[in-house]
Amino acid sequence: MSEPAATSLTVPDPLRGWLAVAVEGGASDLHLIAGHPPVLRLHGELTALSGPPLSADALGPLLLTGCPPVAADRLAAQRSADYSFDLVVGGRSARFRANLFHAAGQLAACFRVIPADIPDLEWAGFPQPLADRIATLRDGLVVLTGPTGSGKTTTLAMVVNRLNLAGGYRIITVEEPVEYVFPRLPHSVVTQREVGADVPTFADGLRSGLRQDPDVILVGEVRDRETAQMALSAAETGHLVFTTLHTRDAKGAVTRFADLFPQDLQQPIRAQLALGLRAVVSQRLLPGVERGTKRELALEVLWVTHPVASAIRLGKVEGIDMLIVTGRAEGMQSFDESLRQLLIAGRITRAVAEQNVSDPNLLYR
Repeated sequence: MSEPAATSLTVPDPLRGWLAVAVEGGASDLHLIAGHPPVLRLHGELTALSGPPLSADALGPLLLTGCPPVAADRLAAQRSADYSFDLVVGGRSARFRANLFHAAGQLAACFRVIPADIPDLEWAGFPQPLADRIATLRDGLVVLTGPTGSGKTTTLAMVVNRLNLAGGYRIITVEEPVEYVFPRLPHSVVTQREVGADVPTFADGLRSGLRQDPDVILVGEVRDRETAQMALSAAETGHLVFTTLHTRDAKGAVTRFADLFPQDLQQPIRAQLALGLRAVVSQRLLPGVERGTKRELALEVLWVTHPVASAIRLGKVEGIDMLIVTGRAEGMQSFDESLRQLLIAGRITRAVAEQNVSDPNLLYR
């Protein structure tokens, strides 16, 4: 099996020290923006590190020093760039995803801390029966949706790694950048390719990946018409395809997918989606009962049953919400029901539940 080569950069101080604090403190992100001190996101909340605000004159050179040449070229051309790298922290290797960008003409960055190991389902709060059902699909398209930072990448890594552990699968991923690195196992073959380093675009990676005898394909994100069309075609031709979209709910994922295409092509795309889509899982991470603790996962689950497929094909997506509510026997779950269960279990506060539910009365039925 091949895996992405670990990118070990020369990370200068004080950046190395801030990253170490992020890892040791259990933070998910480190923000470096001129005019602010370094800021961590810890369990969803922003916490500034001690020290003076960062100056643009010092921050720009600091970030460029640790930026690999390929990413630096992309930053110069596109004004933003993503890359991943490894760093030894406390005697152990830690992995990070970096996003460098310009704001008000000044260079800034966000560093995402990637756990050294793929988390287990119990830690993430993701239901094992749902993961098992997704992982045992023979083919089709599975879409993870939710806002940035809602754990989509982690969920996909956990599900795909179940296939990796089961063995017998040729797995191909196209990511920007590669985050979780799947372990080498004797009966699986995994190739992870990074957009910008190994392949120009998601669509290019998917196109060439179809020539590499895949059983399972993970496309980090569907952003454009070409990638969407190729993902659908791969799902229709016997592959199990996983991807993400940035939408608020399952219904929005269906609409967003079709909206990537011109108006005159949306009807045939909806028909294709009705045949190829298997499930949409939408996620939100909510504050726990105690401030500063790990956030709780709320899920909306849509399985493409015959009524759902008909609604997609006919463009009647407004009916999908009701089909989710009435589809509990088929394994579906609305956000409202997920919130109600979290509230009953004492894992979120009433205030958090009421802020996120569509109708507060649904929490107390």
